[in-house]
Amino acid sequence: MGTLNINHELDDQIFNTINPLDPEEFRRQGHKIVNFLADYYQNIEQYPVCSQVNPGYLQKIVPNSAPNNPESLDKILKDVERAIIPGLTHWQSPNFFAYFPSSGSTAGFLGEMLSVGFNVVGFNWISSPAATELESIVMDWFGKMLNLPNCFLFASGGGGVLQGTTCEAMLCTIVAARDQMLRKISRENFGKLVVYASDQTHFSLKKAAHIGTTSTTSVDPLRLLCEIAKEFGIWVHIDAAYAGSACICPEFQVFLDGVENANSFSLNAHKWFFSTLDCCCLWVKDPSALTNALSTNPECLRNKATELNQVIDYKDWQIALSRRFRALKLWLVLRSYGVTNLRNLIRSHVNMAKHFEGLIATDKRFEIFVPRKFAMVCFRISPLVLNEKEVNMFNTKLVESINSCGKLYLTHGVVGGTYIIRFAIGASLTHYRHVDVAWKVIQDHANALLNQGYV
Repeated sequence: MGTLNINHELDDQIFNTINPLDPEEFRRQGHKIVNFLADYYQNIEQYPVCSQVNPGYLQKIVPNSAPNNPESLDKILKDVERAIIPGLTHWQSPNFFAYFPSSGSTAGFLGEMLSVGFNVVGFNWISSPAATELESIVMDWFGKMLNLPNCFLFASGGGGVLQGTTCEAMLCTIVAARDQMLRKISRENFGKLVVYASDQTHFSLKKAAHIGTTSTTSVDPLRLLCEIAKEFGIWVHIDAAYAGSACICPEFQVFLDGVENANSFSLNAHKWFFSTLDCCCLWVKDPSALTNALSTNPECLRNKATELNQVIDYKDWQIALSRRFRALKLWLVLRSYGVTNLRNLIRSHVNMAKHFEGLIATDKRFEIFVPRKFAMVCFRISPLVLNEKEVNMFNTKLVESINSCGKLYLTHGVVGGTYIIRFAIGASLTHYRHVDVAWKVIQDHANALLNQGYV
């Protein structure tokens, strides 16, 4: 039998030179990163909100191969400033009014740092008990803040899990609903299964359905839908990705009327709950519906606590095996700001949307297309001299013109063939002055297009 020829001295020398997790080096470089990001947020309004680069820009300014030798963090950060920041669309800018918000916060960032720093892979309880137990605790905390029925809480047989995104939550519930129904009708009838959705359901449902909520923040009548579904034994999932966070405010909980008859409910805390991407909260009435469809039990994961049914193994509540310690950032957000302040932050965004609605009313050329709910306003300009097709084209050009200037960023939607402009307020740094400036920019660009003869 041969012997191993290992140069221990050389290995020790390499380790002492490039130790990838040296505490003091981490401390030194970590301070630089925090200062870099603090400066970024201090100066974020200086950048065009929507990136102005052309496709392929980065390949032209970075080397075509990785360096053989180490480079300093200072040099790397200079390249971040030179090459990366110009290619960012600044979602945390106070002038970002596109899509839905992806709100950040100091607490969210710090929670993410803790999660990344511990770098645990919490697929089951034994792999990191704190990761599992904290997640179940904060999901019950959040559920109580939303005034969800007890049937969605762990104490009453339900429970919550943190997924990455809405698409993941939808996919999990579709798989659970599929398997639940197939157990009733047999797998030979797989081809007869149907997924029903409203005409304003988020496009991610199509992707989730293909594998295994709305552009105008429309709210479907939950109670009626749930009662119909219950009659036919249909699984009902409520996707409240954006607006669900607002329901921690008592005045918005009316929008959850009927949720007690649904099977599952989800929202994205990274949209409007200051918890940073990714953090999708999913509650289910019957966790066994998930675990029956998604559980795996390889020998390497066997342990006494699981076999005695004493613990939750969240790997069986999701598609993937590996999972991040997302509960830390949600825990920090809840504890750092408290329920009262979180409610007031959401209310401030809603009030700014009401303010923007009032500004639109001062210009008769503009109209609110659908009634405002929460903090998003859907509107358009509708010059009287144009037909409907021309109005759509004019609004398209208006959005393109505004976004190209870099002062703010808007996105659009098409509802029933009508092109509408979406103005979503939710960035943590947005104040009334940003809303006022945005309205002036919108009017200025509309005037410029009208003066250029686009009518």
